[in-house]
Amino acid sequence: MTGGERTLVVVLFSVVVAVTLVITTWAGRRRQGTPEEFYAGGRLFSPAENGFAIAGDYMSAASFLGVAGLIALHGYDGMVYSVGFLVAWLLVLLLAAELVRNCGRFTLADVLVTRLRERPVRVATGASSVVVSVLYLVAQMVGAGTLVALLLGGSSGEVRTWTVVGVGALMVVYVSCGGMRATTWIQIVKACLLMAGALALTVLVLLRFDGDPAALLSGAAEGSGHAEDFLGPGLLFGESAASRLDFISLGIALVLGTAGLPHILARFYTVPTARAARRSVVWAIGLIGSFYLMTIVLGFGAAALLGSETVRADNPAGNTAVPLLAQHLGGGAGTTGGAALFAVVAAVAFATILAVVAGITLASSAAVAHDLYASFSRRRRRGADGGGFEGSGEDARGSGREVAVARISAVGIGAVAIGLGLLAQNLNVAFLVGLAFAVAASANLPVLLYTLFWRRFTTRGALWSVYGGLLPAVALVVLSPVVSGDSAAIFPGVDFALFPLQNPGIVSIPLGFLAGWLGTVTDRAGADVHRHAETEVRSLTGAGAA
Repeated sequence: MTGGERTLVVVLFSVVVAVTLVITTWAGRRRQGTPEEFYAGGRLFSPAENGFAIAGDYMSAASFLGVAGLIALHGYDGMVYSVGFLVAWLLVLLLAAELVRNCGRFTLADVLVTRLRERPVRVATGASSVVVSVLYLVAQMVGAGTLVALLLGGSSGEVRTWTVVGVGALMVVYVSCGGMRATTWIQIVKACLLMAGALALTVLVLLRFDGDPAALLSGAAEGSGHAEDFLGPGLLFGESAASRLDFISLGIALVLGTAGLPHILARFYTVPTARAARRSVVWAIGLIGSFYLMTIVLGFGAAALLGSETVRADNPAGNTAVPLLAQHLGGGAGTTGGAALFAVVAAVAFATILAVVAGITLASSAAVAHDLYASFSRRRRRGADGGGFEGSGEDARGSGREVAVARISAVGIGAVAIGLGLLAQNLNVAFLVGLAFAVAASANLPVLLYTLFWRRFTTRGALWSVYGGLLPAVALVVLSPVVSGDSAAIFPGVDFALFPLQNPGIVSIPLGFLAGWLGTVTDRAGADVHRHAETEVRSLTGAGAA
């Protein structure tokens, strides 16, 4: 890029950061001293506002950069992400949104402790929520580093490093100063920008092919170098039995993982009623469905207009396919139109990253403060093993201390995410998110469904379910080709990959369900059927909901 083009990019990035900081400052002027304000924005958002915020929280860098890149490189097989991300919301709508809103206050643990012993359950789910959130944050950090390095320094490692550090610092500011109110409005603005940018690019791509999808697909097949094989399964998940199992594992993780993501569950608490939570999901499904249809057009468009090898040469993981496509549609490299459209799309992608990391950081800091810290705080009721979250003994001073801990924990989580983001810079961001979904589906989803729907479920079953899904999922990731034994691994120079699959979901998700069942049937104490009945009434009617 020329000096003038790079200046345009820097100006647009600066505008995005300035707007988000203004929103944070505005939101931070309101009182943020209570958990309800800090974690849930006072529960004052409308279904439409929350629906846009959910979409903004969910349509991450993995969606905009990673999914389109995978489609551009691998064609049909790359679409599993678009389909999986969208289908998952049907499960959320049918099984999670209203029930979670009725039973909980701020975190997943709040739902569980309505019928289970509080302290051990909060510790377990708090730990799993932090792990899932950090994995998701790493994907956003990798996307940010790739994007800004492309704009300002090619593949410069130094640019990537400082970008990851800068995004980490910004997300700490957003969460610490603005809480859920600032995070929500940043996500709403980002969702509008992302939908507008994706729509503009989609229209430009279709115009190049006279609005004919068949011509687009034919052009993509030709540009990919794989001919008609590009439009069928097998390029990414068909070379061996292990790769086919990886395909199944990834699909299961994507469909089941959304309902276990802490930052998605937290969004249901920002509206006043369960009905509003359901309507929020309906809004989100419309926006998310439209967006993922557009990512398919953008991915095939990049393959047709740029060629898969061009995309791969610029970034082996395909993370820069959309910005390069924007530059081509604007007139090509060296043209004013190309530079302008490139810069606008890159700024939108950067806004996407900032909004998502803010939401994830807030959810993980809530897990640390509201679940882990509060479980050991002397100000919590000492009879925690029997009582659920009502009457937990939080006075004004204790609540203020919890919010302070949440702000501090945001700094620590940001530091961990920065460190891991620097290690994983060569991995595709959509692939990294797939790992987070697998861990969420393994550790969080089984315990949530068992708590809401199984009368006999016990505290031992809950603990076995969380740890029985979390620990195998993390262990299998560590022992997979993602970490070692492959040229694109985090540690390419060593090989301790004992697990052949890249996504652990096909093994770890059944283990989470199995461990929960086994822990329950071997628990001689049995379940408290009266508390289950209370939870069932609350989840279905909202009686006593916060």
